[in-house]
Amino acid sequence: MAQQTKAVRSRDESFLIDLAQRIKLFLLRFGPLLTTISIFLLAYFIGGQMYPAMQQPQVFFNLFINDASLLLVSIGMTLVIITGGIDLSVGGVIALTSAASAAMLRGGVSPFVVIPLMIVIGIVFGFVMGCIIQFLKVQPFIATLMGLFFARGMAYIISLESVSIKDSFYKFLALTSIPIPFVDAYVYISTFVAPLLLIIAFYLTYFTRFGRTIYAIGNNEQSALLMGLPVARTKIIVYSFSGLCSALAGIVFSISLLAGYGQFATGMELDAIASVVMGGTLLTGGVGNVIGTLFGVLIHGTIVSILQFNGTLSSWWTRIGVGVLTLIFIGIQSLFYMRKKHS
Repeated sequence: MAQQTKAVRSRDESFLIDLAQRIKLFLLRFGPLLTTISIFLLAYFIGGQMYPAMQQPQVFFNLFINDASLLLVSIGMTLVIITGGIDLSVGGVIALTSAASAAMLRGGVSPFVVIPLMIVIGIVFGFVMGCIIQFLKVQPFIATLMGLFFARGMAYIISLESVSIKDSFYKFLALTSIPIPFVDAYVYISTFVAPLLLIIAFYLTYFTRFGRTIYAIGNNEQSALLMGLPVARTKIIVYSFSGLCSALAGIVFSISLLAGYGQFATGMELDAIASVVMGGTLLTGGVGNVIGTLFGVLIHGTIVSILQFNGTLSSWWTRIGVGVLTLIFIGIQSLFYMRKKHS
């Protein structure tokens, strides 16, 4: 009887130790993501308590409407940063595609030609950036910074002033609202582009060989090469994908404002990097996911909404809030990374 009791106690202790180990591994893996989600919920709850109007469903869906372009570029930025790179050209590509599409539409070109052409321009731009980084061994920071200058400069060559869009199809996309079932809220057609791309990016990163290669490159590029993984091809595809995201963001931007301008999206590359970091992606690469990036963007949008409801604070408080949160998240990531390294 005593032996049976001892055996049962031993099994219980083993089960508790195994459970504790599993919980520890879960927190080490998903801790940054859970932290991001918690901070978003806390920020939105505090905003709702301070300003009851924020409790309306439409305010929540406005986060997706207003930050559609930011979410698009942040998705592409996430994949780039996971590989250990950076893409500073995204704001310039948005300006270029918006200005080019507006100028072409004003010239009478069909939107069904303009939209695919802008997408091709974004992909080609990202492809060229990827080739320069991979084959010429230029640091991603320098290569994409030059890409930013080139793209924004080309946008100003197209037009020094804002170009309005009067195309009927663009107006249809910009003004047609889609009601949300069961709640008194709506979104626009262009709002669905970012969530759809988010689903595609989530599938690519978690359920394909391409996604596993991205994480392998970010963890150790030399090891990925020794394992026979297609490092060069994958990095070029990642930057091409980021260019695609930026082009889509430029299209959505021009649809929402019905204009194109070289000054559009100034500093958005920094907002995208901050959103990615707040979403739990390590700047050193190898760790991160697009779901966290979504909540990083929502945190950014929530800060903007609180300031708008306040009405007395400067918009620069958004930069301050995002900057402080980014530093906090970098510290949290470092703690999780050190614990994971020593576990």
